[in-house]
Amino acid sequence: MTLMLPFDNSYARLPDRFFTRMSPTPVAAPSLLALNESLADRLGLDAEALRSDDGISALAGNVVPDGAEPLAQVYAGHQFGGWSPQLGDGRAILLGEIVAPDGERFDLQLKGSGPTPYSRMGDGRAWVGPVLREYIVSEAMAALGVPTTRALAAVETGERVQRETGLPGAVLTRVASSHIRVGTFQYFASQEDQDGLEALTAHALARHDQGAEGALGLLEGVVARQAKLVAQWLGIGFIHGVMNTDNMTISGETIDYGPCAFMDGYHAMRVFSSIDQHGRYAFARQPDVAMWNLAQLASALMPLIGDVEAAQGAIDRFPALFQKAWLEVYRAKLGLLQAEDGDSDLVQDLLKVMGEHQADFTNVFRALGTDAARDEFTDRAGFDAWEKDWRARLAHEGATPEDRREGMAAVNPAIIPRTHRIEQAIQAAVDGDLAPFQRLNAALAAPFADPGDFEDLTRPPTQSEAVPQTFCGT
Repeated sequence: MTLMLPFDNSYARLPDRFFTRMSPTPVAAPSLLALNESLADRLGLDAEALRSDDGISALAGNVVPDGAEPLAQVYAGHQFGGWSPQLGDGRAILLGEIVAPDGERFDLQLKGSGPTPYSRMGDGRAWVGPVLREYIVSEAMAALGVPTTRALAAVETGERVQRETGLPGAVLTRVASSHIRVGTFQYFASQEDQDGLEALTAHALARHDQGAEGALGLLEGVVARQAKLVAQWLGIGFIHGVMNTDNMTISGETIDYGPCAFMDGYHAMRVFSSIDQHGRYAFARQPDVAMWNLAQLASALMPLIGDVEAAQGAIDRFPALFQKAWLEVYRAKLGLLQAEDGDSDLVQDLLKVMGEHQADFTNVFRALGTDAARDEFTDRAGFDAWEKDWRARLAHEGATPEDRREGMAAVNPAIIPRTHRIEQAIQAAVDGDLAPFQRLNAALAAPFADPGDFEDLTRPPTQSEAVPQTFCGT
């Protein structure tokens, strides 16, 4: 069956110094682990063709489809605050851009597709664990309504990848509105390449901010999108884990699900990433880090903006934009339809009580509006005092928790991709059993529904199941 993909590759039409043109490195014996048929349909792709031998060969990187212009992008970035003047796609190849039936444009990228000039001594490969993790979490984020890159397919390579031990290799097909990062702008700014910076800015404006004017308009758009995105992260207990500037997109999509995690027991300074030794990217620090990253984008764009006060003004609007978005998220979680001055304190008081008792973040919010929320607390007196204030606040709107139960259930998920469940699914897949992975994906596709047969996936980990750290896939 012939694989037809509607490519139109605008990034490949930029100057050659933006990337290295190269094909993926073929693998020994590709086989399909997972195909996201609903996403394929969204992109206007034929799922049956993708499942064919030709399709799997393309998804593995063994065959370059007609119309693709494969390349590895170059960028720079601050990693844990330290400057790296050249990074780039060290284990990914951008095949090209797909134009969906509705006219929307998406990147199609193979991750784990072999070494590139930006691999920095790495093998350019991925093993099954990180590939399935990104597949699970990115699709869960999409179902939760959070802007994110997506997973179209996961392919096992038939080769071993050497990490601490030999592990089965895999390739992820990632879909994104674009892969342009803050670090992409930093690269050209650090090279003092004004022509490159202008070309990149014009490309980003055409792709993500068509109504905006110039570099300042682009900056303002990115600030607004990132403020909303990080507020959504905090509303679901998500910790990115590695918020380097090369992992922040211009599109406002979550990208790079390496050492990410969803909290079980709430703690404002929770860290999972094994490489975040000092808690730089802890849960509650994510808004501050986002603003710092955006300041680096403003600095990179200064040769084009030219007005320091205007650039600073765009960055200074981030806290208010974030706070507004954060309150909108949490008001909805508490069943509040109107805004009042004390709402932030009401939210923070609940989070404080949750933190004191390590109450499960997801289950507490899901149980609000029922009689089960107080059961999530070891010392119920603190919750009871807060609940009294909450009911009084709802009474201002002429409502009770029971009145708002349906609306709250539509924004407070019952099921999230808990880290211990992801690890169980990965281990089973390594052992040749994809059923836990498939079951977890099926449950996460409808996170706000009554769990039904997936009730077991709503439970926090036992002490023996808990996963204290997560790791990058490199």
